[in-house]
Amino acid sequence: MLRLSVVSYLNTAPFISGIKKAQLEQQGLVQLSLDYPSICAQKLISGQVDVGLIPVATLPLLPSYSILGNTCIGAIGKVDSVMLLSDVPLTEIEEIVLDFQSLTSINLCRLLARDYWNINPKFIHAGNDFIDTIGKNRAGIVIGDRVFDHAQRFAYAYDLSETWYNWKNLPFVFACWVSVNPVLAADWNPIESALIQGISNPLDAAKEVRSLYPLHYPVENYLTERISYNLDSLKRQALETFLISLSTISTN
Repeated sequence: MLRLSVVSYLNTAPFISGIKKAQLEQQGLVQLSLDYPSICAQKLISGQVDVGLIPVATLPLLPSYSILGNTCIGAIGKVDSVMLLSDVPLTEIEEIVLDFQSLTSINLCRLLARDYWNINPKFIHAGNDFIDTIGKNRAGIVIGDRVFDHAQRFAYAYDLSETWYNWKNLPFVFACWVSVNPVLAADWNPIESALIQGISNPLDAAKEVRSLYPLHYPVENYLTERISYNLDSLKRQALETFLISLSTISTN
């Protein structure tokens, strides 16, 4: 049995749907836990799980790792759920509060600020209630489902995936399936099949979870038009490009 940690956001609904339809838990093939992206990474590093759907910025922190299969959480252009929210335009931003839930989004913002937007704000690590501190010349990175609740409060919303695409002409990979220790193909193959089945029918997953989300959440469009789940050659190129850039980013 493989212990899996999966991001507890709307964007993983097709993955979870595929796992449940294949009855992998009932067969004793997987043990599933739902966590924030940063917790997925922590559990993998600490050995609490065997495989994690982890933020890709965590990869350089691992002593060794393997990317499993051909699925991911990615986007080609707009993603709608990884945003820099602000009351002022980019040139007037003095501080950016960083969402604690994902190292990938934090580092993507740092990279864009330095090399694409050409701004030099002060970066502030945030706690649970950081969204309420955004205002005036302080902007904030907000990720995941919370964007749909808060983006309309702000005059400016900059989509980080769309900005990356405009800059690099590449998709972006936010998270992928990773193991630290070797995983047997016989153990992973049924999981991979379930994941592919799930992403092949995103509208099925949307129907399953629609009742769990407020009406203003764009569930169907988000899962079918915004999230791109195939870890193809172009996304692997984009991932390598991002990882190379990480070594140049200061996290102080």
